Amino acid sequence: MTRPLISVIIIDYKKNNPLLIECLEAIGKQTYQNYEVILVTDYPVKLNYPRLVKKSFGHYVGPAQKRDWGAKKAQGEILAFIDDDVYPSRDWLKHLVRHFSDPRVAGVGGPGVTPPGVSWQEEASGWMSASPMGAGPYIYRFLPGKKQFVDDYPSMNLAVRRADFLAVGGYDSNYWPGEDTKLCLDLVHKLTKKIVYDPRVLVYHHRRPLWAPHLRQNGNFGLHRGFFARVLPQTSLRPVYFGPSLLVLGLIYLLFFSWLNPSLTTFSWYLFGGYLLAVAGNSYWIYTRSQSVLQAGLSFPVVLITHLWYGLKFFQGFLFTKKLSR
Repeated sequence: MTRPLISVIIIDYKKNNPLLIECLEAIGKQTYQNYEVILVTDYPVKLNYPRLVKKSFGHYVGPAQKRDWGAKKAQGEILAFIDDDVYPSRDWLKHLVRHFSDPRVAGVGGPGVTPPGVSWQEEASGWMSASPMGAGPYIYRFLPGKKQFVDDYPSMNLAVRRADFLAVGGYDSNYWPGEDTKLCLDLVHKLTKKIVYDPRVLVYHHRRPLWAPHLRQNGNFGLHRGFFARVLPQTSLRPVYFGPSLLVLGLIYLLFFSWLNPSLTTFSWYLFGGYLLAVAGNSYWIYTRSQSVLQAGLSFPVVLITHLWYGLKFFQGFLFTKKLSR
C-alpha cells in the first residue's frame, strides 16, 4: 500500500453553509492528492469541486446513516471522516495514510484545534475543551499531544480502513451522539486492532459558541457518555467521566442537606474550595497560552457551568436513558 485512494466523507446539515465551503477548499489544497470527496447532505447543494460525489436525502438523516451511505459509495481503501464545521491542515491526508501500511491499524485520529480568528464566544467554548479542567486526560483531542494508541476517538477527524469498517458493520445508527464511540469499541475489541492518535493529523474544528449552542453540545456529550457508561462500560465506565456528576451531588448536599452532618459538611466545603482553586489554576493556564485576559476570565464561569450541565446530563444518561437516537 504505497499511495492508496482515500475517500474523504463529509456530512452536512445546513443550506448555504460557509463552513462547508471552507472545508472543501482546504481539502482541495492537500499535499496528498490520491483522494475522492463524498458529500452527504440533508438538502440539495449546488457545488462543483473536483472529485466530488454528492448525495442529498431531501430531509433530516442522522450522522451514522450519512456516514454509512458515504462508506458504501466509497472507492477508497481508507475512509477519512470529517464534519462540515472542520477543515484540515495541508498535510492531513499525507500524515494519516502512513499509518495504514501497518495491517494492525484500523483507524487514525488527530487533534481538532480551534481555528484562528474566530469570535470570542467560539474561542471561549474552544478553551473549555482544550484545557486541563475541560478535557482532563483527553486534552490531546483538542490540542496536539504525544503520539499514542487510543480506544475511543470522535469522528470529526477519524480515518478508518474500509475493510475493517465494513467488518464491524459501520456506524451504529442506534446511537447519536456517540456512534463514533461504538465504532471504535468494535474496531478495538471485536477486531483486536489499533487506533493511532497522531498529532500531525491535524484539523481545525469550529466550536459551538456561548452559551446555548455550547451547553447543548456538551449536554449531549454528557448524556451519551452516561448512557455508554451503563451499556458499553469497556471505554466509558471510567472515573474521569463521573467527575462533573460528583460535583453536582456535592453542591446539592451543601445547599440542601449540610445540616445533617457538620463534619461531612466541613470536608465537602474543603473539597469544593479545592475544585474552585483548580478552576482558577485552569484560567491561569489558559492565559499563559492565549495571552487573553478576557478568555482567562471567561473560562472560570464557562468551566463551572459546563461541568454542572454535563454532570446533570450524565446522570440522565446513566440512570434514565433507554436509547440514544435522533
